[in-house]
Amino acid sequence: MRWHKRLLAAGAVAALTLTASACGGGKVRGSDGSAQPSTSQNGQNTQNAADATFVYVPNLDVVTDWDPASSYSNEIVAMQNIYESLTRYNPQTKQAEPRLATSWTSSADGKTWTFTLRQGAKFHTGKPVDAAAAKAAIERTMEIGEGAAYIWDAVKKIEAKDPATLEFTLKYPTALDLVASAGYASYVYDTTASDSGDLKTWFGEGRDAGSGPYTIDTWEKGKENELTLKAFDDYWGGWDGPHYKKITYRVTPELTTAWQLLQRGEVSFVQRLNPQLFAQASSTPTVQAAQTPSFQNLLTLFNTQSGPLKDVRLRRAVQKAIDYDGLVAALKGAAVPGGGLVPEGLLGFAADRTPKQDLAGAEALLKEAGYGPGGKKLDLTLTYAQGDSDQEVLVTLLSSALDKLNVKLSAKPLQWTTQWDQGKAKDPAKRQDIFVMYWYPDYADAFSWFVNVFRSEEQVSFNLSYLKDDAIDEQIDELPQLTATDREAAEKAYAELQNKIIDEQAAVAVPYVQNYQRAFAKSVQGYVDNPAYPNVVFVHDLKPGA
Repeated sequence: MRWHKRLLAAGAVAALTLTASACGGGKVRGSDGSAQPSTSQNGQNTQNAADATFVYVPNLDVVTDWDPASSYSNEIVAMQNIYESLTRYNPQTKQAEPRLATSWTSSADGKTWTFTLRQGAKFHTGKPVDAAAAKAAIERTMEIGEGAAYIWDAVKKIEAKDPATLEFTLKYPTALDLVASAGYASYVYDTTASDSGDLKTWFGEGRDAGSGPYTIDTWEKGKENELTLKAFDDYWGGWDGPHYKKITYRVTPELTTAWQLLQRGEVSFVQRLNPQLFAQASSTPTVQAAQTPSFQNLLTLFNTQSGPLKDVRLRRAVQKAIDYDGLVAALKGAAVPGGGLVPEGLLGFAADRTPKQDLAGAEALLKEAGYGPGGKKLDLTLTYAQGDSDQEVLVTLLSSALDKLNVKLSAKPLQWTTQWDQGKAKDPAKRQDIFVMYWYPDYADAFSWFVNVFRSEEQVSFNLSYLKDDAIDEQIDELPQLTATDREAAEKAYAELQNKIIDEQAAVAVPYVQNYQRAFAKSVQGYVDNPAYPNVVFVHDLKPGA
C-alpha cells in the first residue's frame, strides 16, 4: 500500500485544546517545515469593516506542505481557499456539486467519466484553467503518489478531449465525482508555474498556482500571524457585493487567549472552544456559536500483533471497560456516541452499533485469560495526543475503570510525531498496547477508515492496530466498486467489515464522534460548517457585516 494519510486527521487535530484529522493537535507532518518565508512582514490584522479582513484562529502552525499534490495536513484550512477541485461535496444534498467542473456524466458501467469545465476560470499565474491543465495537475499528483494521491487509484487514463472536456477512463467503477471533491490531492493547479521546472521547491517558498478566490500575500513560518491571503481579482466567482478581501491565519495555541481576542473583536473565527467557553460564547451578544456534527471520530486501536493484547479476549475486555456514556456526558456536547467506524451521514453508518460499558463482561473475559480481580495483574500501555483535553478525559475514565479490574493503564501523552514514530517502530516490543488518534475521511466516503487504518501494510503507516487479515483486505478492496455500482451491497459490506474488525477481531473501539464547536464574530454572515472539509471556512462565501 502506498502512503495514505495526513497527519492532521491522525494527530494534528489532536492538540485538541482546540482541534484539527487524521486524520485531526499534536500532528504536524514534516514535509517541508523548514521552508523560509519569501514574503513581506505581516501588518496589523484586526478586523474592521473598512479592511474586510477575516481573521481565522487556529491553534497550530498552519502550513506544513505548500505543494497541492502532497499537502496532507493542517494547511487544508488555507488551501481550500487558494485551490479548487473539479467538484465540492455538499453536506445538505450529500452529493458532489460543481466547482471547476460545471457538469459531468458517467458511462453505464461507471468506468468512463466526462467532466465539462467552467469557462473563464484562471489560475493565479494568469493562465486559463482548461482540460489540459487539469489533466497535467492530476497526473502530477498521481505520479508523486504522496499524501492522499491514492484517491485517484482507479484512474487508468485521462484525456483532454478539448479545452472544456476532461475524460477519465477507470480501471474499475468508482464514484469519481465524489473522489474529485476530496479535501486533499484533488486540487487543480498550474503545473507550468515554475520557470525552473522544480515545482515542489517553488511551492515550498510560499507560492501558489491555484484558481481559488484567494492567493498568498504573506507567509512567515513560526510567527503568530503566520499567513495572509489576498483576493485574486480575476476569480471566476467575482467580487460583486460585500466580501472579505483578505484572510489572516493568526496562530493562538491557548483557548482562553483565542476567546479573549474574539470578545475584543480582534479576530473573526475561533476554530475550537472547550465546553465551558462554548457555553459562554452562546450567551455573548457580540459572538455567534455553532455546533455541527462532524465526520471525525476518535479511535482507540488495540495492538493485535504483540504484547498482552495479542489475546483477543483482553482486547474485548478493554472495549467493554470504556465508559462510553460517561465520556460523552463529560464532553458536554462536544461529542456524540461513536458506535461503528462510520459516522452518521456516510454510507456504512449503523445506528445500532452504539456501544455500552460492560464491566461484568470485561471482568469475565479477563478472568478467562487469567487476569482480573483475584488473578494476575495486567499492565497495559497507551499513547495519546499531548494537550488534547478530550482524550485526557478518555484516559482518566478508562484508567479508573481498569483499575477496578486489576488492570494498570500506563498512559503517556506525546507530541504527534513522537507518538506516531513509536507506533511505527520496527521492533514490536517498542510499540504501545493502545494507540489513540482521530480519523476523518479524505472525501465524504467511509472507505478512508478501512483502506488507511485496517488494511494490511508491510510498512506500518496508520494501521496502528497492526491488523493483518487477507479476507478483510479483499473485502476492503471491493468497497469503491460496490459503492459505485451497488449501494445495497456496499452497505452490507460495510456492516460485515465492522463486525469483523470491531467484534470478531476487537482491533478498535470508537468512543465518540466529535461535534465541532465554533465561535465567530456577530458580523460574520453566511457561515456553514462542511464536515467533508474539517475546520475549513470557505471565506468567499461569507459576507462581512457591521
